[in-house]
Amino acid sequence: MKSWLRASWPWLSVAARLLLGGVWIAAGALKLQDPAESVRAVRAYQLLPESVVPTVGYALPALEVMIGLLLIVGLGFRLVAAISGVLMLAFIVGIASAWARGLQIECGCFGGGGLTEDATAAYPWDIARDVGLLVLSGLLVVWPRSHLALDNWLLAQAPETEDEPVYESTGAS
Repeated sequence: MKSWLRASWPWLSVAARLLLGGVWIAAGALKLQDPAESVRAVRAYQLLPESVVPTVGYALPALEVMIGLLLIVGLGFRLVAAISGVLMLAFIVGIASAWARGLQIECGCFGGGGLTEDATAAYPWDIARDVGLLVLSGLLVVWPRSHLALDNWLLAQAPETEDEPVYESTGAS
């Protein structure tokens, strides 16, 4: 990593954590307002067996809010960023699958979901957004140093500066 990027990364990662965490909280909180709609959105993708659709539909919003909160406070954030990345990849695959099969569904990313007209126009933007969030998740996994993270306090170490050795958080608590 370049010297200037190494010096600024702990602050850039704070911004990445806040952005990614904020997106997760917004997505989950909007779905928590109408859990049945979340179940309909999961069902619309036609990817999961019907027996697990309600469980995923009801659990996903709470998981999203939890991921967002953990990222924002910086608790176990390397592990949480990895989970975030896996979920983003699953969402990308789901949207691409719906697009490839000609399904006209709203992604359900921030509530809503189900059948809608001309959904295919939104699919590239939905995928692009999720790829960007996947990249942010990956950066936090690969370079987990970050200011203002509870991990630093709990592990009694600070993020790397130019004069200090590299701090590699495991992301575990």
